[in-house]
Amino acid sequence: MDRVIEIRAACSPGDVRIAVTDYETLLDAAIWRPGLPDGFDDWHIARIQTVAPALGGAFVTLHNGDNGFLSCRDALVQGELISVRVSRSAQNGKGLRLRKAEPVPDMPVAPTLLACGPSPLEELADRYPDAPLYVDAPGVAARLPARLRPRFQRCQQAFDDTLESDFDELGSEFADLGQLTASIFPTPALIAIDLDSASAPDFKGNVASFPALARQIRLRNLSGTLLVDPAGVKTRKRPALVSFLRDALLDDPLKSQVLGATPSGLLEITRPRRRPPLHELLSSPHGRALSVLRTILREDRKGRTLTASISLIRALENDPEALSDFTSRRAAPLELVMDPNVSPASWSLS
Repeated sequence: MDRVIEIRAACSPGDVRIAVTDYETLLDAAIWRPGLPDGFDDWHIARIQTVAPALGGAFVTLHNGDNGFLSCRDALVQGELISVRVSRSAQNGKGLRLRKAEPVPDMPVAPTLLACGPSPLEELADRYPDAPLYVDAPGVAARLPARLRPRFQRCQQAFDDTLESDFDELGSEFADLGQLTASIFPTPALIAIDLDSASAPDFKGNVASFPALARQIRLRNLSGTLLVDPAGVKTRKRPALVSFLRDALLDDPLKSQVLGATPSGLLEITRPRRRPPLHELLSSPHGRALSVLRTILREDRKGRTLTASISLIRALENDPEALSDFTSRRAAPLELVMDPNVSPASWSLS
């Protein structure tokens, strides 16, 4: 059967959830937040604040006051302006990472944003150049570069119930790999992945599950250092799994590297950090706040006063574009009320 690849963008206030599908198979996934983009590959003129030769670069300040670390071995001078691009979005509690960019003929006199990098939707559209773009909000088309607009197709609902469920599962700490189940535990230093099975797992069962594991790593955008604990395989036999895991990750567009097995038998993977991982986008206060807006619209909840935790209310206040879109869709403004006595994820509508 020929492949029928589609890029589907489900739009809600502040959020564009993107899924690349081949019939019912999910090939890629991403989240784009136009009001607060992740800044990946943005081109800036930044000011050097502190030179840190021991760290191989300098701390810089951008036009909006954000700080980041510039990796550069060239001689740098505190206070000077320099052309840079974002090589890693802020994530995992760490700020922006930047690299030196092409020089600018007429250097501005202050930090400036010269150009925005491609959105996640643009990035996936370039990865699948023949796939149509099905989008359920006409305003998104205006944000696309002209070269992509011929591929734009308006639809009533980009995600059906199955795709909604598949996308939601990417935020879970568990993933079904067929013969095995993966439990995924992000930490500040690395991501631990524990493979397990209710039956008696063996060497072949692990190998058979590696393609599904590689797919989950890609869909969830897990990055940095990943340590995989195989199921039911003795430590001395685990190095033999490395080549099979490496083969399963060959198609990863970020070029994951399988470094081998640690002395304790964990399989070590490194994957470049670029955009924030999906679990971080979904579980952050901003992600939870946008989920609240989506729930209110989807379930047609009544009420105009949203009472929620400090973190949720502040996240919404920091994304006025999402609130404006919500008001336009609902034809009624939303009053935001902070309740410092509730849990971070708590909210109610009255």
